Amino acid sequence: MAELNTGDGGGGKGGKVRSKKQSSKVDLTAMVDLAFLLITFFMLTTSLSKPQSMDLSLPNKDENDKPTDNTKVDENRTMTVMLGDDNKMVYYMGLLETPKVGPKDIAYGKDGIRRELLKQKKNVLAYSAAKGKPDQGIIVIIKPTKKSNYRNLVDILDEMAITKVETYAIVPEFTAEETKLIDKPAAQ
Repeated sequence: MAELNTGDGGGGKGGKVRSKKQSSKVDLTAMVDLAFLLITFFMLTTSLSKPQSMDLSLPNKDENDKPTDNTKVDENRTMTVMLGDDNKMVYYMGLLETPKVGPKDIAYGKDGIRRELLKQKKNVLAYSAAKGKPDQGIIVIIKPTKKSNYRNLVDILDEMAITKVETYAIVPEFTAEETKLIDKPAAQ
């Protein structure tokens, strides 16, 4: 409760009557209680930010894993994207020995890799339709180097989601030619 204290009544010996100075004191206990109640209320009613995650399909790990023969994929449907250090990205279509497109350095974003993914996806769909298999889309192989950073990998995975590329894989192995290609300084 608020309490108001006044001086002692002042009754000295006669003389002039002076106005009494009243000292006031306010009890702040109730206000502190209210502040803690409000803090508790807002802490319990607000939702904390939830971590954002990306769903990735991983291969099954069976006890009887036996090496299977490699599945042959049409080289006209495959696009390889290599991620290097300093935000460097190189891509090519088909096999590196006989590429259909590239190898070319390319930038991240809508005017770089996104545009190229959409263009190559359209070309692959036209190629598959001509072969009589219209449901086969582009296959993207993502190869991050040990020098590439995590953000670049997340950016390229975001591009896969934006361009609706359904089939892609992250492969950490590099051939000697690919290593030379990704380590070569960018042309200016």
